Amino acid sequence: MILNVEGASFSYDGVTKQFEDISFSLGRGEVLSLLGRNGTGKSTLIKCILNVLTPRCGKIEINGRRITGMRPDEIAREVGYVPQIHHAAFPFTAFDFALMGRAPHIAIFSVPDEIDCEKVEEAFTRIGISHLRDKCISEMSGGESQMVMIARALAQEPSVLILDEPTSHLDIGNQMKVITTIDQLAADGIAILMSTHFPDHGFMISHSVAILEDGRLIAKGPAEDVITRENLLEAYGVDICVRYIEEANRMVCIPVLPYTCHGRERA
Repeated sequence: MILNVEGASFSYDGVTKQFEDISFSLGRGEVLSLLGRNGTGKSTLIKCILNVLTPRCGKIEINGRRITGMRPDEIAREVGYVPQIHHAAFPFTAFDFALMGRAPHIAIFSVPDEIDCEKVEEAFTRIGISHLRDKCISEMSGGESQMVMIARALAQEPSVLILDEPTSHLDIGNQMKVITTIDQLAADGIAILMSTHFPDHGFMISHSVAILEDGRLIAKGPAEDVITRENLLEAYGVDICVRYIEEANRMVCIPVLPYTCHGRERA
């Protein structure tokens, strides 16, 4: 397993547990979608995997090594991270911004060399954004910026890629571009952990799905077994139909309006 989380628990104040006894593993080329409502601990769990926060108990391993014994640069060589949102403070070009992803491979007081630049060019080509190479990151749309963030993470040459709600704030067209890119990267052998608020993503690209609710995993496994009406009701507190749509050639999730719709009483 590339990523292994076993019995992990975390608390900010030492009393109230943000999450408890979380266990899952992720292999080469696998995609795991992590579902759950706001505030249930998804982002905190990701910070623990990145060793930004330290679990109170349990262990987290990357390629067989416990992250607590790894230096930050060692973790960064293994794990690429794409946050929910990024606000550029300086007008870097997309290329220069992505080049920062090579930092774990560059010695202190050294500068990027030809190999580092080639890795960034390869990342841009790999996800089809070479045309954005010289565009200012602060002038990009949300979709363009997110793709550049993915390119920066790929420039690290990670074995596992972690994305925290990668399609938040994106229109449906850019959502599909990001989802298609994630699917392609998994096909190339990268292990991917993706937190998301869209259960449909589990049916689109995931090999497995886990639902985090009230600090515990209430379900994990294949999307067809985990993304059910009952589990989604427990996780989100709303009724969501799960149906197969022939035109889409997959299962889809459809929220059920509980009261009125456009002023008309629902049957």
